[in-house]
Amino acid sequence: MSPTLLLYRVLLPIYVLVALPGWLMKTARRGGFGSGLGERGSFYGDELEFEPCGAVHVHAVSVGETLLAMKLIRAWRVRKGAKDFVLAVGTATGHAVAVEAKMEGVRVVYQPVDFRFMVRRYLDRFQPSQIVLVEGEMWPNLMLECARRGVPTRLVNARMSPRSKRRYRKMAPWVRPIFSKLDWVAVQEAEDAEVWKDLGVDEVKVTGSLKFDPGAGGLPTPRAEFVAMIDACAAGRPVVLAASTHDGEESLIGRAVREAGGFYLCVPRHAERRAEVREALRSAGFDVVLRSEFRRPDEPGAATLVVDSTGELRDWTASADVVVIGKSFLGIGGQNPAEAISAGKPLVFGPHMENFEPLATRLVECGGARRVADESELAQALKEVMADPDGTAAAKAVLDGHRGATGRILDHLDDE
Repeated sequence: MSPTLLLYRVLLPIYVLVALPGWLMKTARRGGFGSGLGERGSFYGDELEFEPCGAVHVHAVSVGETLLAMKLIRAWRVRKGAKDFVLAVGTATGHAVAVEAKMEGVRVVYQPVDFRFMVRRYLDRFQPSQIVLVEGEMWPNLMLECARRGVPTRLVNARMSPRSKRRYRKMAPWVRPIFSKLDWVAVQEAEDAEVWKDLGVDEVKVTGSLKFDPGAGGLPTPRAEFVAMIDACAAGRPVVLAASTHDGEESLIGRAVREAGGFYLCVPRHAERRAEVREALRSAGFDVVLRSEFRRPDEPGAATLVVDSTGELRDWTASADVVVIGKSFLGIGGQNPAEAISAGKPLVFGPHMENFEPLATRLVECGGARRVADESELAQALKEVMADPDGTAAAKAVLDGHRGATGRILDHLDDE
């Protein structure tokens, strides 16, 4: 046994014990209890004879990764017809999004915690034909047990921020025994291929990004009920959507939107933060309308609409005039700009888009997006963009470099 694996197996129980109270609180806030959480311990309520044994298993953790997994599965089912899938997710919100989608031929379960006995029960029950990990879902015990059983394990849409690259290169001798268990890795950018090879992956495929593939999953579409809510609140002002905001960003972006003369449509990253978001925006002088408790505002000119629901961002995006990317001002890493670009919306983000490099820098360089440093610059940029919403064609051209990524990933998966 490698020292890395030994250390992991010693530390994992300690980590789970320390993290458990916070995890349970977060699960309660997000409505996860009662949704089959026993599956995290590989206990299942369905009768074994009705399980899709021998199916392809796609693993995702966050809501974003779950949506990517669903996109891949939909495209795969179009190509292969009645193929069965198991979608294994890691969070209550991801689980809710996947279940609510009601995808035909897809069994939604929670990922087992990465203890060997739980992983073995999971594999014994489902006997997957292959495991497809999305973006960063690499669990050592799962990967090693799959290798022992001869279950192919692939990582698709792999990405590494510059910070992650530096960290992994320093740790390369320690992580190679784990990463080498991957059959292959599909990376988004050619410059990432060498890093994965250094980490012990024999075969690296450059496919482009499933997330940025503009031909996958269709375009965001306006929904009549959303348009009606916006019309009731906007009072004719241009709609500025803040996408996937994090703690503290709601009021910062809101003040800038108000100064620029726009209507503020706020979509927090986590819907369960609705109370604190509402209080922050009320303190900033807004008449706050929640999507979950919609009412016509008392003062439309001072109104903001907070979308406290999950899985609807793409359709709200279709009704925006400008999109501001969250987690790029007070958070680190940014959020996905692809849907806004695909919908043809002018794009503004803050200084922190590390998780979406080199895409973010390319967008700025070609004039397809604006990067601003703070609230003051954001207000000025929004005034300019609302007056002249140029640059959307250039942004789409950058995104077109990833066109067909979904099909290329499926080509490799279908080869096996």
